Amino acid sequence: MENKVDAKEERIHIWEELLKVAKPDSRFSWKFSEFITDYEGSEKGNALLAETEMYQNAKTIFITPDNNLETLRERAFKDKKTVVMTNYGITRGFFLIAPGQIPEGKEEIASLLDGVQRYWKHQTLAQLKESVGHIDMMVTGASAINTRGIRFGKGHGYFDLEWAMLSSEGIADEDTVIIGVGHDCQVVDIDVEVEEYDTAIDYIVTPTRILETSHEFPRPNKGIIWSRLAPGMKEEIPPIQELWWKTHCK
Repeated sequence: MENKVDAKEERIHIWEELLKVAKPDSRFSWKFSEFITDYEGSEKGNALLAETEMYQNAKTIFITPDNNLETLRERAFKDKKTVVMTNYGITRGFFLIAPGQIPEGKEEIASLLDGVQRYWKHQTLAQLKESVGHIDMMVTGASAINTRGIRFGKGHGYFDLEWAMLSSEGIADEDTVIIGVGHDCQVVDIDVEVEEYDTAIDYIVTPTRILETSHEFPRPNKGIIWSRLAPGMKEEIPPIQELWWKTHCK
């Protein structure tokens, strides 16, 4: 690959293309720095993923609350998968939707962030470890992603933090398949700086293809890197407080 490019500059070009196919968010409109947008054809990519053996074999799936994953959440509920989620920003922590929690016919409503709150059950990390044991697949949206499996562009780092928290408790590990879902215009063949907390993707799913990445970056294994937390995260995110108490206050 060529020399590393400036991720902030590259995302501007990506977002210019994304604007042509993106669907506005009810809260953030077109502000791609604040949320993962839905886009034309997202249901096709989610359907491609749902037809894979790795999805069909997964019993428990973590799915981020991203706009482009609505139809995947609906499919997972219909397929009686155990689904783990967070709310946007993780400010209420982790939630569990087990088979049977959603009444038949309500899966589409439950795929929406407002709708799922009627059915999900809050879980501390300790409770999640007890109730699911192991997460087989983690699926996240992406603002921008390179073909080596590194996400960049939005910069909040929520998914990296979710991986850190879940892997710290052994709920996710090297056997957990990590999927990044985005539009084709969000996938680029460039080299960007990789941070110690970056959680690389195993497979990239777009409306037209599934791309296996190079698997060249090891999974972060340090748990939460406390010195790298953004201001306010420890105060606002309950499972971070749970881990802080467990590691610092005993």
